[in-house]
Amino acid sequence: MEPKEIEFKRSINLSTGISLVAGSMIGSGIFIVSADIGRMLGSPLYLLLIWAITGLLTIIAALSYGELAGMMPKAGGQYVYLKEAYNPLMGFLYGWTFFLVIQTGTIAAVAVAFAKFSGVIFPVFSEKNILLSISGFQISAAQLLAIASIILLTFINYRGIKNGKIIQLSFTITKVIALAALILLGFIATTKSNFWSMNFTGFMETSTTTVAKDGSILKITEIGGMALLAAMGVAMVGSLFSSDAWNNITFIAGEMKNPKRNIPLSLFWGVLIVTIIYILTNICYLLLLPLYGDPASADVIGRGIQFAASDRVGVAAAYRIFGESSAIIMALLIMVSTFGCNNGLILSGARVYYTMANDGLFFKQVGKMNKYAVPGIALIFQAIWASLLCLSGKYGDLLDYVVFAVLVFYILTIIGLFRLRKIKPDEERPYKAFGYPVLPAIYIAAATFICIDLIVMKPNYTWPGIIIVLLGIPVYFYANKKKSI
Repeated sequence: MEPKEIEFKRSINLSTGISLVAGSMIGSGIFIVSADIGRMLGSPLYLLLIWAITGLLTIIAALSYGELAGMMPKAGGQYVYLKEAYNPLMGFLYGWTFFLVIQTGTIAAVAVAFAKFSGVIFPVFSEKNILLSISGFQISAAQLLAIASIILLTFINYRGIKNGKIIQLSFTITKVIALAALILLGFIATTKSNFWSMNFTGFMETSTTTVAKDGSILKITEIGGMALLAAMGVAMVGSLFSSDAWNNITFIAGEMKNPKRNIPLSLFWGVLIVTIIYILTNICYLLLLPLYGDPASADVIGRGIQFAASDRVGVAAAYRIFGESSAIIMALLIMVSTFGCNNGLILSGARVYYTMANDGLFFKQVGKMNKYAVPGIALIFQAIWASLLCLSGKYGDLLDYVVFAVLVFYILTIIGLFRLRKIKPDEERPYKAFGYPVLPAIYIAAATFICIDLIVMKPNYTWPGIIIVLLGIPVYFYANKKKSI
């Protein structure tokens, strides 16, 4: 008698689904990237506009994915959608890039962010505490703590979806409440000194501040017309990827209760909650700090949002509320935020490799479930590669390289929505994309503009991403050849 095949347990409800979407999105970006947007656009109005447009585009994408999730409530999510809308090669190229850089690189980056802010409270884990140095290759205590956090979360999720659910729900609730409290306290603190009216004097004036390697200002250039549009496209990279990972919920469709209903709802409410939090957080920044600043200034007000120390706008804003204890408070908040974020990434990412392995496009062992009804080998593979990226110190560069590729896959997936409407018109669609075809078309047009903008403005970050994707083509044909032997 053959042993019964272990299957996914449908144990994730709507509230946990929402927490996975929101928790995977909120990492450390919201506390940092507004500084770069401020330097690039030089306008408080456009700072808020960038976050608002990002939120709108992300909601449109989430609503579009909701239809695909309802049609194909299977583990693997976006990989499955691309495979079904186009062909197995397209699905593989996404999965290849996803494993090589997108998911594992993000896990590494978030883990190192967790370690960096842990070092604020526990100096032994500082990046400056170098434990090993050989011919220019260094390993710091922060890198080892980052790897330890990945191993811990992988172990927790290895032992069943229930453990991952508890971590996800508790950490997401904690950081949402903490962020809401920070926003509320920020609004209260502005009764003492409010920079809002000063920030919005000449609110339509836009400029780009060019910074030298030593951090000093080289020049400030007024921008408008096409130059402004180009700057907005580049500026959105930070906000878009602070709002990314919302699609992780689609990877665990095999474990959702009533996935045809709950995945679309999780996508909508999770993205909406995070969008509101992000916009309110930036309003809070503009109430507490001037946008414009001087990198040579010694205090947070003088440096402003543009030149917050190490771009840590969240810490500068918290200083206006809590004073000297702000660094510790923000470090704790970001530790909670990044730890919860990585739990969602680790939990969901392994399901993609599991599905690919069962399609014969990944190592065969990765397609097996462990006794806890989770893809244990896939979790281990993911942890090993993410840990190696932590040690390499190159995860940040890799993420920059795939910004373009990730956007291209989002565009292709939403174009796939149109294709599936045409080639599978009779397929059951429990949920239909809101505003179809207008809103999905708006997303495709806007994301395509950003991609073209990045090719022109940031070629060093786009071509390597394209190369990483294209390298998957010979790997795909090799895997198929081995499968047919």
